[in-house]
Amino acid sequence: MARKRIREEEDAAIDMTPMLDIVFIMLIFFIVTTSFVKEAGIDVNKPEANQAQKKPSANIFIAIRANGEVWMDKRMVDVERVGANIERLLAEQPTDIVVIQADKEAKHGVVVEVMDQIKEAGIDKISIAAEDD
Repeated sequence: MARKRIREEEDAAIDMTPMLDIVFIMLIFFIVTTSFVKEAGIDVNKPEANQAQKKPSANIFIAIRANGEVWMDKRMVDVERVGANIERLLAEQPTDIVVIQADKEAKHGVVVEVMDQIKEAGIDKISIAAEDD
């Protein structure tokens, strides 16, 4: 009699394997589909614009300070290395738009050089960040 009761308790155990499989599959799905934004890492004094619009789909941000420093992915880079850094970021997460956050006191030549590097990296859509009025 005691043997029969022990065997019934063993048969009544819940198998957790399928639930754990589903949890791990969901975890992998959420990790793979997560979008990571590569921010520039500094704050700049952006110029004001009457017609400024929001562009929420950008994943790569490049900041240009008033003194000409270029920042990507929370570190300062040379203007000549912007294209290589963009290609590295595109390998991690493809995107079709880059946002340039240039200080309103930044030299026009530096902004144009950065835009050239972005075009050489294969991105045609470049957006310039501005403050709303």
